[in-house]
Amino acid sequence: MESKNILIVGVGGQGTLLTSRIVGKVALDAGFDVKLSEVHGMAQRGGSVVTHVRYGEKVNAPLVEIGEADVILSFEKLETSRYAHYLKQGGTIIANVQEIDPMPVVIGAAKYPSGIVEGLQETKEVVAVNALEEAKKLGNIKVVNTFVLGVLAQYLHFEKNEWILAIEQTVPKKSIDLNIKAFETGFNFRKGE
Repeated sequence: MESKNILIVGVGGQGTLLTSRIVGKVALDAGFDVKLSEVHGMAQRGGSVVTHVRYGEKVNAPLVEIGEADVILSFEKLETSRYAHYLKQGGTIIANVQEIDPMPVVIGAAKYPSGIVEGLQETKEVVAVNALEEAKKLGNIKVVNTFVLGVLAQYLHFEKNEWILAIEQTVPKKSIDLNIKAFETGFNFRKGE
């Protein structure tokens, strides 16, 4: 099997790192060589967070090269735009349409750009999801990441039960049921809904 390259991008506090650990665990448990690399700016709250996940028979380097990502999983619209150039020809972007204002927008020095996802959809395969709205329906906005992870799972070759096992072994015990429910909601999401 050729290596799979996944770039997970978001803003500090959105669960980007936890999501990458779940993806890595699923691949590792399936017997693949897995490399993860985390890159964060001011990640505590509000800064950009990027995680590279690569898996296959043998993976030599942990970083996804520009133009080589099979999937970009994005938790925030501006981050989608920032990292779209990592997507390979024929790859897919799964983009949460949530907007989190970066500091220049917060202080009034800039405006949040409009039309980000729509612009990308003109040239790339983009699956837009409103994960924040779905998480609110489930009763907890902290499961945005596992909802989006469920959407990602549709694009990878692992079985649903393998994902659920990895979630059970990775998320805090008290939130297992809610995270599984969010994952299943994302897993059943269909583009255009």
